[in-house]
Amino acid sequence: MFLTQEIIRKKRDRQPLNEAEIAAFVRGVTDGSVSEGQVAAFAMAVFFNDMSIAERVAMTLAQRDSGQVLGWRDLELPGPVLDKHSTGGVGDLTSLLLGPMVAACGGYVPMISGRGLGHTGGTLDKLSSIPGYNVTPDTDAFRRVVRDVGVAIIGQTAQLAPADKRIYSIRDVTATVESVAMITASILSKKLAAGLDALVMDVKVGSGAFMPSYEKSVELARSIVAVGNGAGMKTTAVLTDMNQPLAPCAGNALEVRFSIDYLTGRTRPTRVHEVTLALAAQMLVLGGLASDVAQGRDKLIAALDSGAAAERFAQMVTALGGPADLLETYDRQLGHAPVVLPVAAPRAGVVAQIDCRAMGLAVVGLGGGRRRPEDTIDYQVGLTDIVELGERVSAGQPLALVHARDTAAAQRAASEILAACTIADADANVPPSLYDVID
Repeated sequence: MFLTQEIIRKKRDRQPLNEAEIAAFVRGVTDGSVSEGQVAAFAMAVFFNDMSIAERVAMTLAQRDSGQVLGWRDLELPGPVLDKHSTGGVGDLTSLLLGPMVAACGGYVPMISGRGLGHTGGTLDKLSSIPGYNVTPDTDAFRRVVRDVGVAIIGQTAQLAPADKRIYSIRDVTATVESVAMITASILSKKLAAGLDALVMDVKVGSGAFMPSYEKSVELARSIVAVGNGAGMKTTAVLTDMNQPLAPCAGNALEVRFSIDYLTGRTRPTRVHEVTLALAAQMLVLGGLASDVAQGRDKLIAALDSGAAAERFAQMVTALGGPADLLETYDRQLGHAPVVLPVAAPRAGVVAQIDCRAMGLAVVGLGGGRRRPEDTIDYQVGLTDIVELGERVSAGQPLALVHARDTAAAQRAASEILAACTIADADANVPPSLYDVID
């Protein structure tokens, strides 16, 4: 018999918790016998006193086991079950690209994604801009699409890691979200519940990143790799840059449109291409589908160039209720915002700095994200043709195009974009797209 207040007291007094105590606490969270106040007290104790790697593994596994755990063995898939998770950013649409790419290379990608959070866009909101696409199929349908197509991107079901959902909602309103130990358990419990063989974690660094500093991003990456591997799932983390939007666009339907253009070869800007290949190649290596990163990249480029990756994307959309001809008719299917306003550069010079978080918040302000959980999303609004760091611009040249529902909203966003971009005379210090790999 474990007394919840005794478990909280131990953590408050910096004493280690054992596996049984953590499991008992999480069971109580799931069945409701642990109160909201007790979850809040526990989260605050962890926030100040942290958890060892062993405690983090126990917390992760207990949250995984609080609900349904998907298994894939009975389907006898001829390849590994792989996934990628990102800490979130602006114009970060790599999931839409690498899921189909990895599937075309023999991997199976059951990707359970989230909605937008704060200034960051959510993969689920992007896919919801596709008419008919079902982001919440039942488990049997989800497994069937993964088996038949090789990739399915859907939302978290109520059955997967329900303890995490309750703990997260309480952390969100008690100023304990930033605990690296609890972020680790939150992310990995859902990924382990999806039955993965391997996970590649994309941890963002910079002004648009979730973590406030490079050091904190490294700390999270190391924690996720140690705990993921400790819980029996091969895990690697890649530190990637978020000092500017990753793609030259931000906004739900606009990012889907860009993703189709990328997969079909109409456009492949360097930064998106490099980051996508880096993450997807690590997935292939972890899954044993490539002997090293170089071979992984070659296979992925072949899957893009042959059209196989685009074909997997089209099959996934159709299998989940979207239009069968999306690759051909996406311009009509995804729709357009009625107002498009160029944001003119106030002077000539070099784009020296971009406040990436402010760019994301401008999209939220247009209606492309949520201020409150119950808000509805305007899928067509957002930004395109966003300038890059280090780019030389002339006076009056567009820094971005704002896609808005009305002129007033467009002008508001335009002034936010102007404030977010710093133009200088000297050449800018452009950060690398990829910082480090932690495995």
